[in-house]
Amino acid sequence: MEIILEYIYTGSVKKENLTKDNIIEAFFAADYFHLSDLQDFIMKTIKSTNFVKDYSPELLSKVSEIKIMPLTENIISILNLLVETVANIQLNSIEFGRLSITGLKYLLSIAYENETPFATQEYEVFRYSAILAAKQVSDDVCRNLMERLPTLEQIENSIEVENKPLIDHQKVTKELEPLVKYIDFKRIKTHILANFIEPLGIIPTEIVRSAYRNIELLSNFSLSDFRGKAINDYVWDETACGSKLIIKDNGKIVRTIEVSRPRDQSVRAKITLENRGIFEWDVIIEKACSYSWVGICASENFNYENPVESQSTVWVLGSCGFVRNSGISIDYCSPFGDGTKITVHLDMNKRTCSFTINGTKILKYQAGVTQDDSARELVPGKH
Repeated sequence: MEIILEYIYTGSVKKENLTKDNIIEAFFAADYFHLSDLQDFIMKTIKSTNFVKDYSPELLSKVSEIKIMPLTENIISILNLLVETVANIQLNSIEFGRLSITGLKYLLSIAYENETPFATQEYEVFRYSAILAAKQVSDDVCRNLMERLPTLEQIENSIEVENKPLIDHQKVTKELEPLVKYIDFKRIKTHILANFIEPLGIIPTEIVRSAYRNIELLSNFSLSDFRGKAINDYVWDETACGSKLIIKDNGKIVRTIEVSRPRDQSVRAKITLENRGIFEWDVIIEKACSYSWVGICASENFNYENPVESQSTVWVLGSCGFVRNSGISIDYCSPFGDGTKITVHLDMNKRTCSFTINGTKILKYQAGVTQDDSARELVPGKH
């Protein structure tokens, strides 16, 4: 109400008065009092600052727990923004306590059997949901469940799990109940269902049987272990963008607002690639700046306002023909300019990255580069 009164009396609100603890309530209050200009200001503040990038799980939890019916167009807009943002974050990277059961339920219900791009494999969706449910019971139950549910990476490394009874499994079942119907168990491999999920006794028998039956019926088809749209729909992220850049055409185009020091600005795609797999995408430089850089960056410890080529969490190819990481340059190709198409090849299985320029792979190798038969590869560690 302080924010509402500040706006009514002064016609504006100071950005610093909006925090992660009050911005959602202020947005709903502005909607209630039909203060559309204030709502627009709050929405722009959410998009133009780090609110969405840093606090999207908390904000989604807040929005999903406020009971207002029917939902207005503005509220639906902010819900869609938050769902889209959280869906593109690996769930197992979200600390427990940031996303509530209600928030997770809303996220999974919206992303169930539709085209929302989703960054988390379905087994990890179940694992996160089950652990979150167990945490509502007690910390001891949560620890017990985590011992019984390894990560996918641990399963691939053939980790052995002690098959001991899950304490308070009936209480966990009750807490998990609102989420179960929004988990697509047929996307989980049969041996994982049989060896790790079914023995817990927290999923109704008919759901497990239905999953087995669906997997058998779909045995001749390739069903992804990710829900939603395949993560090859790369668009630029307005919440991960330098202040001198503007994103157009539904996220497909990015350009500078002003010409002064454009190389100090960076932008990242919405999709976070943290899973195993091989990914490729194209970036077309329609009009080159003094220097243009294309590549990969870490989702953390990256500053969109600073020059990309000097940062330690990137591997980027520049229009000067050099690849850069942590300020170190590797001669890679001839310089390029307007109209160049750069293809980025990211192999998360081998942890390697390579580049193609205008359809031509570079076969020139330099020191410090891992060589194979088809392309020059750079070893980016875990970025």
